Amino acid sequence: MRAEPPAPAPPSSPPARAPLAVERLGVVPYDEAARLQEHLVALRQADRIADRLLLLEHPPVITVGVAARESRRNILAPADELARRGVEVRAARRGGDVTYHGPGQLVGYPVLRLAPERRDVHRYVRDLEEVLIRAAARFGVQAGREPGLTGVWVGRDKLAAIGVRFSRWVTSHGFALNVAADLAPFRLIRPCGIDGRGVTSLAALTGRATSVDEVAAVVGPCFAAVFERDLQELRDGAGS
Repeated sequence: MRAEPPAPAPPSSPPARAPLAVERLGVVPYDEAARLQEHLVALRQADRIADRLLLLEHPPVITVGVAARESRRNILAPADELARRGVEVRAARRGGDVTYHGPGQLVGYPVLRLAPERRDVHRYVRDLEEVLIRAAARFGVQAGREPGLTGVWVGRDKLAAIGVRFSRWVTSHGFALNVAADLAPFRLIRPCGIDGRGVTSLAALTGRATSVDEVAAVVGPCFAAVFERDLQELRDGAGS
């Protein structure tokens, strides 16, 4: 009796991706966002929450990274002018120099526990740049990298700044993408301590009033794709 050929093996399902919870928080003061990140980092280190991406805006604030903590030489405006304009100054527990945050700018704070094969600071920063390059392309903007510099650029103008922190390979801080931000306050500082470069926004480049919410809806999926995560949307304040 002839033996029947073995039945073909069922197709294997792709490996499950780790979840990424994306939370849109609206406008959040810088100090409040910093405390929230510290709380979430501790929870992620204890494996009590999944990876999280916070998307928000800040009221006007200049943040000073570790590289500029001592001199603050790249804040060009005197303290009384900053006070008159309602611009706060805060020390940030991130790498990098000085940057400005304000309405119309999408700020992203990823709280990720990086897998062993991704524990490379340079790769992580390049991946963040890739997220923003892909997101800009969705709005018809061809952005890219500049050799020797961090961030996302269009020509000689910076579209997005990046400054990160790692604690036991859990990330915090992140990126700031200019969507429809007023670019005038950037003249109060020397952005990221770089001379001879400008700052731009999606609105300035496209000539249309793109909203932060519209861009956030694109950045989340781009982030999940680059970091190979399963995207989950959270309601404001859920799961913390």
